[in-house]
Amino acid sequence: MRLARGTPILVGLDLPIAHEQRGVRPCILVSDPEVTEDQRFPVLCIVPITGTRGRGALYPPLDAGSGGLRKRSFALLDQIRTIDKRRVRKVFGKIAPAELAAIDEGLRLLLGLR
Repeated sequence: MRLARGTPILVGLDLPIAHEQRGVRPCILVSDPEVTEDQRFPVLCIVPITGTRGRGALYPPLDAGSGGLRKRSFALLDQIRTIDKRRVRKVFGKIAPAELAAIDEGLRLLLGLR
């Protein structure tokens, strides 16, 4: 499975603990396809999406219709996680370049990559 960065996907996030996102929900793929194809295990890095507004660089907005999203949403960059590719249930389109750039900026902030 080769997917581009910024692709919204529907993922089953089962067995959460405490404040982790749970259930079947849309997420944004943030791993590089060149890297994920060359990994030892079939995993992807994803960021869950929510309809609840967040504030600041760690919760960039995603417009309705962007990549197949039904409503205005927000990426939860502080919930970034690695999943097995078998958790992917559906693949949608691709978000706008400006939205992916906002996600990248927030990830740089979160991970201290400035």
